[in-house]
This record gives sequence, structure tokens and C-alpha cells, in this order.
Amino acid sequence: MSHKRVPKRKIVFAGAGAAAVAAAAIILPNANASQDDKAEAAQPKKVDAASAADIAAELASQLGEAFGGAYYDKDKQQVIVNVVGDNNDVNVEVKSAGAVARKVDNSTKALQTAAKTLKTKATIPGTSWSVDPKTNELRVTADSTVTGAKWDRLESTVKSLGDGMATLKKSTGEFKPFVAGGDAIFGGGARCSLGFNVTTDSGAPAFLTAGHCGVAAEQWSDSQNGAAIGTVQDATFPGDGDFALVTYDDANTEAPSTVNTGDQTVDIVGAGEATVGQQVQRMGSTTGLNDGSVTGLDATVNYPEGTVSGLIQTDVCAEPGDSGGPLFSADGQAIGLTSGGSGDCTSGGETFFQPVTTALEAVGAKIGDGGAAGGGGAADDGGAADGGAADGSGAAGDGAGADGAGGAADNG
Repeated sequence: MSHKRVPKRKIVFAGAGAAAVAAAAIILPNANASQDDKAEAAQPKKVDAASAADIAAELASQLGEAFGGAYYDKDKQQVIVNVVGDNNDVNVEVKSAGAVARKVDNSTKALQTAAKTLKTKATIPGTSWSVDPKTNELRVTADSTVTGAKWDRLESTVKSLGDGMATLKKSTGEFKPFVAGGDAIFGGGARCSLGFNVTTDSGAPAFLTAGHCGVAAEQWSDSQNGAAIGTVQDATFPGDGDFALVTYDDANTEAPSTVNTGDQTVDIVGAGEATVGQQVQRMGSTTGLNDGSVTGLDATVNYPEGTVSGLIQTDVCAEPGDSGGPLFSADGQAIGLTSGGSGDCTSGGETFFQPVTTALEAVGAKIGDGGAAGGGGAADDGGAADGGAADGSGAAGDGAGADGAGGAADNG
């Protein structure tokens, strides 16, 4: 597969989600008796995952270098905020926001610095790393192809980061985009899946899919060797993401903002940032509907085709043919587009998703006919790459791809 940027429009990255990982320090008020009383009186709020992401982003901007990440405790429905140091003012801010303060050693800034070291010294095909706020470390993974000198290099780099900064583990699978032949949407000999229907900044109907689909072919059909229904306008892979924008060739195409899961249709009402601990669902043409949780953010994956950064990591299983399928929440938030990973739905594995908010911001589109680009629901990336949309994975309802596979392809 040839990987290149389709030069239709210039993509400008706005760094969606940066507020949650890179905070600007501000001056906190001095502690006083009333503040202490307020902090003691404040009780942790019970919130949903979408609200948790908003609280985490707000505290990231308030706490500065004392912020060490945050995650969602789904059982208690609380936001857990990692705090570095013993500044009482910081704890007051966290408690006043309704979150739970948790003392840790590593700030987000320190973890980002460690990630840059990995990028410089250990960008090896078959490796990945992401920020895991639950352990307050970088989670570094090597697939089965990383052996010998490559493994030694990776291991020594992780050790050089210092104690408590990163953990290293082996995966039995192989990191790769999930590509396979079969039904869904087709282009240039590749099979992909429609992720989420969107509306472009000019008002045209379109859909998001994986970038490694967008660079594989410029035109896409809803049947193998069928007439084209959509044309790629933007595609990014590898690099700062894995997403593509495909506009429908028929401007009158009905492109509803839904995901067909087979048993029901989920209305997609907006797009939101992922939160570690958040429960999510994924549709794919090979394995259908599967669920799990977000396990890491700001993930970097070194595929054989090149490095992709800024992804979401999950424990939701996937297999070849699922790539590009939508990742979403039960309440209809678009979260991500299936990029790739390792393993399968028998043994498990790691999967990575392109954040929908970043893709929308980059291409200047919005989910369905509502919700601003990069706007803030709780939904996650829903991509359409390489076979994720069949059997209901797309976001356009009942038509695209074989077996009613999601997306609006047939509606065109």
C-alpha cells in the first residue's frame, strides 16, 4: 500500500485534546480557612464519562505542572485526578471541582518528556507507547516482531527513563492496520469501513474513515468493483493521525448520523474526548459489536508503514477487516476511528483509534448535521478504514456495505 497525503486540501492541526495532556500553569489562590472548609465540605461528584473529560481538561489548565493526568472510575462514577507535590491549594482546586485527588510522582509534562525520548531513541516498527494515568506511567508495548537487538534497544531506552516512569511488556500479536478483503466499502483493491457521517464546512455530505484507506485509493464504492460513491478530499497516514474525509459524489445523498449495530440503531449526537476508564463500543465487519474501555491516551504506534501519534488505546478486541469502524459510547458520542493493533477477539490484544475530535478539527467538518467540529460530546473516533463498517459499523445507518454494514454508502 502506498502511503501518501492526498493533496486535496491542506490540513491544519489544532491539537485537539491538548488541554487534557499539556496544561498551562496559572497562579492558584493562597489557602485560607474558608478554602480549607470548602475543600473539606466538597464531596466527589458522580458524573458520566463525558463530564469526566470536561472536568479533567479544566483541572489540567488550572493545576499546571502539578497535574499528572486523570481517569474515570466507572464503578464509583468519579474523576480521579493525579496530583504531584503537597500543595494544599492544588487539593482544594481538585476537591472543589468534585474530583478525587490522588498523589503521584510523575507530572504530565514529565511523561511527555519521556515519550519524546522514546520517539527519539526507540522508534522501532512493532512498538507503541501511551500515557496510562491509572499507573501514572507510560505503557510501552513491543509486538512479536521486536526481538534481538531491537528488543535490547527498546529495553535499555525504557530503563534509561528511570524507575516508575514506564513499564514494558510483550504482545503476542503484530501491530498493523486492520486490513482485509470482503464487504464494506471498496477502493483500489482495499476494503475499509465507513465510520461516521459528517457535514463539511461547505455543507456537503461526507464521511470519515481511516487515513490508511484514504491513501490507498481516491474513490470508494459500496460494492466490490461497483461504481464510485465518494471521493477522498483529505487523508493523513502515517504521521499525526490516521483519518480521511470522503465526500459523497451525489450532493443529495442522505447521510444520517447513526450507527447500525445490527440489533439497534444508535443516534450519534456529537463527538467527544476519550477518558481513560470510559466504557466504549466498536463495530466492525469481521467481529461485529464489541465493547471494552479506554486504557491510554496520546498513544504512539510504530506500524511497518510508519509512525502514527495522538491515538487512543483500548482493550476492545479487533481483527483484520474491522479497521476504520466507529468507536462510540452508549449515549451516542463519537469517540474514534479504528486504526490498528494486535491480537484478535479470541486472545485479546491492544487496539488503537484515531480521535474523532482531532479528525473533525483537521478537516473542518461536524458530526452529522449538528455538533461543531471538534465539539464536545463524549463520543469517540469512528473511522472507516479497511473493513470496519460492515454489519453495522458505519455511522450512516442502514445502507453502506454488505449486510447493512454501517455508513451511508448505499444511501448515496
